[in-house]
Amino acid sequence: MNDPYVVLGVSRDATDQQIKDAYRELAKKYHPDNFADNPLSDLAEDKMKEINEAYDAIMNERKGYGKSSTNNNYSSPELKEIRSLINMGRLEEAQSRLDSVGINERNAEWYFLSGSIQYKRGWFDNAYTNFSTACRMDPTNGEYRAALNQLQRRRSGYNPYNQNVGRANTGDCTGCDVCTGLCCADTCCECMGGDLIGCC
Repeated sequence: MNDPYVVLGVSRDATDQQIKDAYRELAKKYHPDNFADNPLSDLAEDKMKEINEAYDAIMNERKGYGKSSTNNNYSSPELKEIRSLINMGRLEEAQSRLDSVGINERNAEWYFLSGSIQYKRGWFDNAYTNFSTACRMDPTNGEYRAALNQLQRRRSGYNPYNQNVGRANTGDCTGCDVCTGLCCADTCCECMGGDLIGCC
């Protein structure tokens, strides 16, 4: 990681308040929500992650220990390894290791990782619950907020590339979609003097 003070644009003798102000200003500027329909959204997410890590590193250094003041996100080697497993697609192993973490030790990063696994499996309601919990536990984390916002857009059917469709164009087809399609086809066939089976 780059020098966290350089990332936030503050000097080493800056006060805690100056550091917080610089962090808030940068977070406002690079928040992924500002780049939702922009091809630079990936760069903004990377920058937001760098800003969060820099802020955590400075605060940890000033408190004199290697934990984040809010959630211990990157201080746990176990959670770092689980994050790597998820990125490699080894979801079963990642889930097993997450489940072994004690309930009292489950921080914001734990809930975010749990939500990430559920999202990759298509369990969007469970993922939403876990992303929401992660955001409540660490409201300043841009990565958590971006994941929650992305899932909210998916759940509401928002798709900037296909706005004529009432829901995201994911290729998913539900039982309701099939039933509605069959009803429409049957109606069309009856209007033309036949029935669905005879028409086909």
